[in-house]
Amino acid sequence: MRHVYLDHQAATPLLPEAFEAMKPFFTEWFGNASSLHEHGLRVREALKVARQRIAALINADSEEEIFFTSDGTESANLAIKGVAYANERKGKHLVVCATEHPSVINSVEFLEKQGWTCTRVGVDAEGVILLEELKAAITSQTVLVAVHHVNHDIGTIQPIIEVGRICAEKSVPLYVDCEASAGWLPIDVKSWGAALVSFSPHRFYGPKGVGVLYRNKKARLVSIIHGGVQEGGRRAGTENVPAIVGAGVAAEVALQELLPRVAHTQKLQQQLWRGLRTYVSYIKLNGPEPGPKRITTNLNLSTEFIEGEGQLLLCDLNGIAVASGSSCVSKSLKISHVLAAIGLDHALAQGNIIMTLGKDTTAEDIDYVVATFGKIVEKLRSMSPMWDEFQRGIIDSVIQPTGRGKSFSQHAADVSGKPMH
Repeated sequence: MRHVYLDHQAATPLLPEAFEAMKPFFTEWFGNASSLHEHGLRVREALKVARQRIAALINADSEEEIFFTSDGTESANLAIKGVAYANERKGKHLVVCATEHPSVINSVEFLEKQGWTCTRVGVDAEGVILLEELKAAITSQTVLVAVHHVNHDIGTIQPIIEVGRICAEKSVPLYVDCEASAGWLPIDVKSWGAALVSFSPHRFYGPKGVGVLYRNKKARLVSIIHGGVQEGGRRAGTENVPAIVGAGVAAEVALQELLPRVAHTQKLQQQLWRGLRTYVSYIKLNGPEPGPKRITTNLNLSTEFIEGEGQLLLCDLNGIAVASGSSCVSKSLKISHVLAAIGLDHALAQGNIIMTLGKDTTAEDIDYVVATFGKIVEKLRSMSPMWDEFQRGIIDSVIQPTGRGKSFSQHAADVSGKPMH
């Protein structure tokens, strides 16, 4: 059985050169960066080099604008809460895109419980933020606008330069979550006019256990973790030196290999989508078509009449690692807030999986996935009451309506007396 890993957005393997660079800082140069002896000085120099490499990846002015945290989630928390607390005298209003990552949404909800207010800006059917709605949302009390670069679910690339211009016109700092794009798309904090940017190196072949936060020197930010004066006093706690060193190497390699990586995954993305839509009936791509509006590593798919969890489990049994876009919580299926925001039918959102490509994925891997996934869908539909009802004309397809029956969501609402949410 072939093994194909298509969950690169969750984690990527560590680059061998990053691993080699990390090793001495576990055993030989194990000192604390705050120490004044040779071991501490050696470590501080290593951290400086890593900052320089990270700064180069995103076109920052200086390594002094780069701060290290434990991961991207902590970086997002620091960016949102740190700016909100630092600027609460000006106002207590935030503006975010409705399809932000949970680390952003939950940080905002935390602040809302403390008296802040937030306007969530909608998106179109492809997940692109509505710029006119964004303009209207910003007020004199707004202290931060948060818009991601690439959507973590559906791969949509946001018009960040236009968003940055709006924020500049309104004199409001912009925070950009680059979790899904760093190492895979060009990031230019200067042309964006971004005040803050965050990401995790483990998504582009760096180690886990380290996150990055870029802060423009003009952006006001207070610490949310209190202790020592590490990271310029912005993030207390002893630095994870080996992981930071590995992150620096991964950033340097990503910058060098960016164009070949994009070209490689773009070709495979087109091959995968072409194969799936040819050999699997009633399948839908969520988000933009492969092209300038979509990152080359992501396909978010809804396969009608079956659920995402079943697809994920059978993929795993056949050696294919993917992610499911829906999750079973408290016996009720919860759909992704991103899929809800783009108006996807509830039944399609339940039948959702995410496939993400990597630099080492091959054309042969894609051929295996296409052939195997077709068999998986066929098997699951043979056991699906929804597929049976569709065959008998009781319910209709949302993807390719025949006019013979109601959609599954309409049918379920009629049976239960409650609308499907």
